[in-house]
Amino acid sequence: MQSILIFDTTLRDGSQGEKINFSAEDKIRIARKLDGVGVHYIEGGWPGSNPKDVCFFELAQKVPFKYARITAFGSTRRPHTPCSQDKNLEAILKSETPTVTIFGKSWDLHVRKIMKNSLEENLSMIYETVAYLRSREREVIYDAEHFFDGYKDNPEYALKTLDAAASAGADIIVLCDTNGGTLPFEIERITKKVSSRIPVKLGIHAHNDCGLAVANTVAAVRSGAVMVQGTINGYGERCGNADLTSVVPVLQLKMGLSCMTDENLRHLTELSRYVSEVANMTPFNARPFVGQSAFAHKGGIHVNAVMKTPKAYEHIAPEAVGNERRVLISDLCGRSAIDYKARELGVKLGGKGFNSRKISTEIKRLEHEGYQFDAAEGSFELLLKRLTGQFDPLFRLESFRVAVEKEKDLPCRAYATIKVRVGDQQEITAAEGNGPVNALDNALRKALNKFFQVDLEQMHLVDFKVRVIEGSDGTSARVRVFIESRDQKRIWGTIGVSTDIIEASWQALEDSFQYKLSRTRDVSL
Repeated sequence: MQSILIFDTTLRDGSQGEKINFSAEDKIRIARKLDGVGVHYIEGGWPGSNPKDVCFFELAQKVPFKYARITAFGSTRRPHTPCSQDKNLEAILKSETPTVTIFGKSWDLHVRKIMKNSLEENLSMIYETVAYLRSREREVIYDAEHFFDGYKDNPEYALKTLDAAASAGADIIVLCDTNGGTLPFEIERITKKVSSRIPVKLGIHAHNDCGLAVANTVAAVRSGAVMVQGTINGYGERCGNADLTSVVPVLQLKMGLSCMTDENLRHLTELSRYVSEVANMTPFNARPFVGQSAFAHKGGIHVNAVMKTPKAYEHIAPEAVGNERRVLISDLCGRSAIDYKARELGVKLGGKGFNSRKISTEIKRLEHEGYQFDAAEGSFELLLKRLTGQFDPLFRLESFRVAVEKEKDLPCRAYATIKVRVGDQQEITAAEGNGPVNALDNALRKALNKFFQVDLEQMHLVDFKVRVIEGSDGTSARVRVFIESRDQKRIWGTIGVSTDIIEASWQALEDSFQYKLSRTRDVSL
């Protein structure tokens, strides 16, 4: 089985994505996770550009990575400057990484009009930089920036830049679609041409500006590339980079190429969610392979078929990438979906007279009132247990009071006081928040922390949606509140419906905490 090298640049290229900002410590945590799944190369950053990346490389020297080679990134030497006097190269060498990644210009437009340089000097910069770093006993990966655009404009010169890197001793040459505008058939044709000319291993670095980064990466591998560069979840500048959570399973499960062990591949979903947590980015549910909805089934015919033969509606087994099959509950589902979910959740039907037929009828009634359980599986599990008499609330609300204060030229402040009962004990707490729901959330956490040996700090509310179900009654209309919560292992949704937005929010919030606590059951009264 042919092996493909996985080069992760989440910590460098991924951190250039909008709203993403990793600390040096964040980068170390992600690097450990990447190493844990067998990623071959981890690009940590550009040590010559900022103190944070310098700090990362200092910390990385103390970490015993098992699989990965940590890589420092930088540019070729400056024009008309000896390599030994170039501050950027000095910083790269000081990072003491076994591998360095150097980018150079392949597009004559950039050389002439952006750098104001000569084509000959650019070739010298590439050759001398690669040769210098090889002489310092570093493995050198050469990134040919804007290669495909450069090749389409001036193929002879673009190939000369690769010749310079190859003759200087580059270990791997990576063809970059930096603007993300090249199409898969172009990638395939050009990569084949390069492969027949350059006697060095090739890699691919694709951006997603046309939504084709994964397809372009696959096309390059088909044409001879043996290294794929990308980021977890496709994070990156503009529209992002090739998403390794799609690239890896496509190459391994669809094309029979070896990227990592099957055991490590089963941690891919966990890795995706971990990186989104550290990046403070809401997970994209429809992300292929690792998204929460990647193997979700809602239509009754689909559910019935999947229960008989999963491959009827699933292109791979979700367990192969650490994901799971989900059957969504709605007014479109029938008894078979209820039976499936009950078995999945370990709930025995029939309690209090609620069999699958009666539960299905109750769900349709609730959805007519405004509930929607397909995205609120946490609330559905609690509902199923409540209807069948298998749920004993771990806490009960006695009362709460919320106040919002607004002063001139100052933002609103919210305060919540809450009284809850756990067993025969009662607790009253108060907290502030950015809004009434946030204040309630903070007050409830303070109260529950006194009773439950559960790390509620690991539980976060990652999404909060309010929708008016039917707006003819204006501000007194019924509203639906959806809350998505997560911890380090799972994501769950809960729902509340009321004519009062605070009450609907409380229903969803209470279900979220009840679900979390019922899953742990580590109670100390």
